[in-house]
Amino acid sequence: MSRLSDMLRTQRFDDYRFYHQSTVNQTLHLISAVIFLGCYALLFKDPAIAGIVGWLAMLTRQTGHFFFEPNGYDAVNDVSNDYKEAIKVGYNQTRKIVLLLVWGSAPLALFAFPTLFGLFDAPTTRLDFIRHVGTLWLAIGIGGGLARMLQLFATRDVTTGLVWVFKVLTDPFHNIALYWNSPLKLMRGELIDTAIADADWGDEEAEEAAHPT
Repeated sequence: MSRLSDMLRTQRFDDYRFYHQSTVNQTLHLISAVIFLGCYALLFKDPAIAGIVGWLAMLTRQTGHFFFEPNGYDAVNDVSNDYKEAIKVGYNQTRKIVLLLVWGSAPLALFAFPTLFGLFDAPTTRLDFIRHVGTLWLAIGIGGGLARMLQLFATRDVTTGLVWVFKVLTDPFHNIALYWNSPLKLMRGELIDTAIADADWGDEEAEEAAHPT
């Protein structure tokens, strides 16, 4: 259990220091985390709508990554952006673009093939169509997570994949605890989180990124 805890802390610490330096990005992650909690609650009541809410949360956080996070040389961690992309445990920018393209194509596919080859009943109202989109988006989200988990099983090890899945599922709770004061930093004009340079999460292994595979 100690090893699993260390791996989780390392993944979270690397995620924080490498990919969440912008306070705008942190604030968007805070908003996204709150939306994701709503998605979790809806999963037990209305999975189709949960799929729509979940992707709203995902777009909120990816906006922060793509438009506000620094993409050049990382002077804080003394590494290049290419290095960070290579050692990324989860979805790096290339994988995210592919996933977002699949996400964006889902409504188009349902518009062209309303039953998606018999997977759905033919929609009779606009709400039916929206619910079908939400269901497909939920499947894409789950499928994307499982695909990356299996990829990590093959390229790294089973433990890394399982820890990453647990990290992703608990990220909304952790993001709220970590970024609750990011809007205050942003309002003070602090566009880059200066605390990252001195961050110490109490574990020597957490100070070193995973090696590329």
